[in-house]
Amino acid sequence: MADRVHPRGSPSHNETTQFPHTSSPQSSRTPSPPESEKLVPPPGTYVIQIPKDQVYRVPPPENATRYKNYTRQNPRRSSCRCCFCWLFGLVAALILLSAAAAGIFYLVVRPESPNYSIESIAFKGFHLTTPSPSSTISPEIQVTVRVQNPNKKIGIYYGKKNSVKLFYSDIKLCDGALPAFYQPSKNVTEFRTALKGSGIKLTSTVQQGLVDAQRQGKVPLKLDLRMPVRIKVGAIKTWTITVKVGCDLTVDKLTTEAKIVSKDCDYSVDPW
Repeated sequence: MADRVHPRGSPSHNETTQFPHTSSPQSSRTPSPPESEKLVPPPGTYVIQIPKDQVYRVPPPENATRYKNYTRQNPRRSSCRCCFCWLFGLVAALILLSAAAAGIFYLVVRPESPNYSIESIAFKGFHLTTPSPSSTISPEIQVTVRVQNPNKKIGIYYGKKNSVKLFYSDIKLCDGALPAFYQPSKNVTEFRTALKGSGIKLTSTVQQGLVDAQRQGKVPLKLDLRMPVRIKVGAIKTWTITVKVGCDLTVDKLTTEAKIVSKDCDYSVDPW
């Protein structure tokens, strides 16, 4: 049999075709480490895997009500907060306006305190020459009160429901009232009023104290006045306030010719 003729350049049947060596992608990859060398999370760290079909963009029906309770705002609470804010703002505005009005009033009017004093006093009905275990007296006292209004733009109304009381050692000796009158600005008013006491009981100790005080020429007394007052500024009149005047007096004797040795008057105001 004749030999087979091969084309030029073709390898013979017995020759092995040699291909150039090329590296495959898998052969160039770094070999994966064994299972024991894989990275594990540090202790106390947990990785939770949830199936994708269980991830909800909206809460599931069984949790919808709870979600609404968390996200819904209580309208009553919000309205209460709004009302509180409005009330707080209103009160703050009123306080600021009142402070401004008071400041303007003071700068324009320049108010000054009125002055009160006792000018004279006379006694009747004190017969204490011979102290007895229990004595009853009915004294009559004439007192002159001086009231000065130093203000330029303020008038003062003194009401009827007032009282004047005279005390010795916390024992009321007599009482009376002042006449009602209006005192204009820059005015000084003096008025004389009668104070009377009936059936005033004095113990022997009190009688002896009065006798000794007259001998020394220093009888301590206290005069209390309570007067309802209204202030007038221009055409505006305030509400009624109560003026309380307390005067500490010392007289030389308890007769019609008594003289005031010392006096000290102070006052306070009850605005309501």
